[in-house]
Amino acid sequence: MSNMRNKVQLIGRLGAKAETMHFDSGKVKASFSIATKDVFKNAKGEKVEETTWHYIVAWGKAAEIIEKYTDKGSEIAIEGRLSNRSYEDKDGNKKFITEVIAEEILLLGEKTVSS
Repeated sequence: MSNMRNKVQLIGRLGAKAETMHFDSGKVKASFSIATKDVFKNAKGEKVEETTWHYIVAWGKAAEIIEKYTDKGSEIAIEGRLSNRSYEDKDGNKKFITEVIAEEILLLGEKTVSS
């Protein structure tokens, strides 16, 4: 059961084209956000749609696939783990961020290829 700890599975759509970085070491990193949608009925019986944004980071082959085959609006399934980190902004304020480190990706829907 240890492989079930800190596991995240999401299906959503990219909010924008992923930002990719190619490092001198040969490593590739892709950073992007996906939106997930939850639909439910409120106390009055009205249908409510709620969108949540998730910050995703992919490395290596997963990052290369994201770079090559996705664009804004692409539907994707992500499996990974949560990571929390902090940093100081340009004004010296401490900021905290939670992101999903993608370990598995699955492209859904139509293939999109950017030129």
